[in-house]
Amino acid sequence: MTILNDPAVWFKDLFIDAGLSKSFSTFLSTTALVVIIILLSWITNLIAKTVIKKTVSIVARKTHSKWDHIFLENKVFTRLSHLAPALVIWLTAGWALKAYPSGLILVHKLAYVYIAVIGMVVLNSFIEAWHKIYITLPISQHRHIKGYVQLLKILVIVIASLIIVSVIFRKDISTLVAGLSAMAAVLLFVFKDVLLGLVASIQLSADDMVKVGDWITIPGRDVDGVVFDITLNTVKVQNFDKTIITVPTYSLVNESFQNWKGMEESGIRQIKRAMIIDIQSIRFIEKDLKEKLSGIPLLKEYIESAERESSVMKDEEDNIMDTFFNSSRLTNLGIFRYYAETYLKQNPLIDSTQTVILRHRPPEEYGLPLQVFVFVKNSHMVPYENVQSEIFEHLFAIMNEFELRIFQQLR
Repeated sequence: MTILNDPAVWFKDLFIDAGLSKSFSTFLSTTALVVIIILLSWITNLIAKTVIKKTVSIVARKTHSKWDHIFLENKVFTRLSHLAPALVIWLTAGWALKAYPSGLILVHKLAYVYIAVIGMVVLNSFIEAWHKIYITLPISQHRHIKGYVQLLKILVIVIASLIIVSVIFRKDISTLVAGLSAMAAVLLFVFKDVLLGLVASIQLSADDMVKVGDWITIPGRDVDGVVFDITLNTVKVQNFDKTIITVPTYSLVNESFQNWKGMEESGIRQIKRAMIIDIQSIRFIEKDLKEKLSGIPLLKEYIESAERESSVMKDEEDNIMDTFFNSSRLTNLGIFRYYAETYLKQNPLIDSTQTVILRHRPPEEYGLPLQVFVFVKNSHMVPYENVQSEIFEHLFAIMNEFELRIFQQLR
């Protein structure tokens, strides 16, 4: 019964009976018990890990949900098995180190620290598993929570660290927290980026400003690509040249950036590009040009309608200067604008339900900017660029038929 009530005494008496000294017997009994406890801890860990794995595997096979598989992948349950040896050491260290009180205190502290660390690791694994489960839900496409997850992990680490420090130095946690409060200014300076990133991450998520998969542009930082990761401190963007740029999360709140999400969701994309017309080539159309353009079915009706309007105004005004003051006289640029707008409206790749217009911009030193303002039905880059190129190639090629010239600086 002695071995059950006090194994240290039993081992000590056994060694004394063998003819060893009392002090050496005490040392040997302590060593023997330490070895036994280490072996028992290893066996306990092995048994706990095996039981947990088999139990979870059986449950996972019986369910169709992917959640349990995600918990398995993040080793949430298997890491719990590490608590078993810590509890064994905590409960049995009093027997083994009865003769060495200072050593017992140290072992209890180390066991306590180990339990706190394992608890922190398990909780963080649990949080990460739930984050992966959240990513599989449809709502994750519109609300990213990685910043919150990282913050929660940091809080777990901070709490575990406070517990460890309080155990090692025998300080009350409230005292430690009060000490941290006194160092608030220093902490704010040290963790400035973390705090700014936290606030920015919350704002980005709450206002749905940007999410993973969005195409964003930040001209001042040479960012023009797709967001593939948002963390507490950084946003990672893969540019279209396959380079990866990392920008601080708070920069998306402090600076302006362009999010192309609305354009991609609408399925259409705007063309807003100008052609610089040589102003000296703009003039009223003469008989020869009028006859030439009237041969184009698209323009014949428009020219005839304009001539009828011009004739009516001429008869009504009966002014000797009607040639100069007749506002209905056609210009080659006016006819070209009408032709281009009609051409764009009839183009099956252009969304004619949206604005289709060619408009003048303020004249510049190089000429008159004539801006094409339309929407392409396909918002993807390659089809969009092809349609845009085809439109301007056609307009540049046919502009000479209207006796218009594009400005081109000669070298």
